[in-house]
Amino acid sequence: MKILKFGGTSVGSATSIKNVSSIISSIEGEKIVVLSAMSGVTNKLVELCLFFKDGNSDQFHIIINELKIKHENLLDELISSSENNENTKTDLNTHFTILEEILKRDYSEIAEAKILTFGETILTMIFSKYLEFIDFQNTLLDAKKFMVVANLEFPDTEKVGRLLKPLLKNTSSDALYITQGFVRIDKFNKISTLKRGGSDFSATILGAAINATEIQIWTDINGFHNNDPRYVENTHAIKELSFEEAAELAYFGAKILHPQTVSPVIEKNIPIYLKNTFTPEEDGTRISSEVTSHGLKAISAKDGITAIKIKSNRMLMAHGFLRKIFEVFDLHETAIDMITTSEIAISLTIDDTRNLDAILNDLESYGEITVETDHSIICIVGEGLIDEKNTANLFEILKDIPVRMISYGGSINNVSLLVSTQNKIRTLQELHIKLFENRNEPVLF
Repeated sequence: MKILKFGGTSVGSATSIKNVSSIISSIEGEKIVVLSAMSGVTNKLVELCLFFKDGNSDQFHIIINELKIKHENLLDELISSSENNENTKTDLNTHFTILEEILKRDYSEIAEAKILTFGETILTMIFSKYLEFIDFQNTLLDAKKFMVVANLEFPDTEKVGRLLKPLLKNTSSDALYITQGFVRIDKFNKISTLKRGGSDFSATILGAAINATEIQIWTDINGFHNNDPRYVENTHAIKELSFEEAAELAYFGAKILHPQTVSPVIEKNIPIYLKNTFTPEEDGTRISSEVTSHGLKAISAKDGITAIKIKSNRMLMAHGFLRKIFEVFDLHETAIDMITTSEIAISLTIDDTRNLDAILNDLESYGEITVETDHSIICIVGEGLIDEKNTANLFEILKDIPVRMISYGGSINNVSLLVSTQNKIRTLQELHIKLFENRNEPVLF
């Protein structure tokens, strides 16, 4: 069985949805299709939650009306049969009635999760009905019945598989199932989410759960590029990446892939294919355990980084000092991205500042604290990168751009630079010239 995930832009219009149905029909074998909400819908639902939390009923009723019109118009373009159209609109109105009932109650995190996952719920229903209308038989699955993920860091894919497999009742060799991405049931058996972009994560959790032959993630770009095409000219799609390379790039800002996507399938060695919904004939990027080439592959950037420096003349080299520093971040459940040390200071970065004030308060007893915000981590990735002679060219960037921190050697596949976000685009562009356009031998993409 194959897992096919389609993102919001892939299902953002009736034309796009018809294209997705063509792609699905061209792929042989059993398939589970994982869908995001329509492009822009989750953003509207985030707005809705803010108004709900503030008790602003006038504004959230405006958003509900906008969403209803958007999906009714979609239905009118997809399903021309009056009877099928009306029946589907009845189902759609039932879902909106449930949403309105939620908004009549007091705000809670559970209510918010139900609202945020509403886009996937109604889109999968509409998509399933459309496929039926064009005589494409399918089964709509409710992800809340099997996507039990108590721990986001270590999803129990075996449990998901035990819950999912009894629902896969169609014995046809080309059976098709439709389900929602993004949604999960948490450790308290309550509805929650896999966080923004989590439909990719849904796909690989499902893939690992049923030992899929492959996972296809369809989006609006031709796979991983060797740099960010939004800011850098002459980028190229990369044909092959190892799991480790893809994980590094996703974690450090490559928008095409959710940061945790790769982890569920590494042990089971299930390949992931990144494809473009709008140019399905393109190869895209294959991610697997195979290492087809070594050296520099790609550059990515992660924004929203805060740098913290702890300076202490008397304590830094004392036994147990670093452990105490790390315990502060562990206490406040805040991950550290980069770390560098000198004789009298330690510098580190975080991207989650929700508990920053409490962290700084706990760190004050250990030395003088300096905080710098609005930074970006630039990540240069490639299998065995630090052994490649061309890697040294990246340090020429120091002549032109102030670099706050450098992490080199923590992994043989990754070198990271911390720069001010205002210098991010310039850094990406100059690194592209130094590492790709000026390199001495051809790069295999």
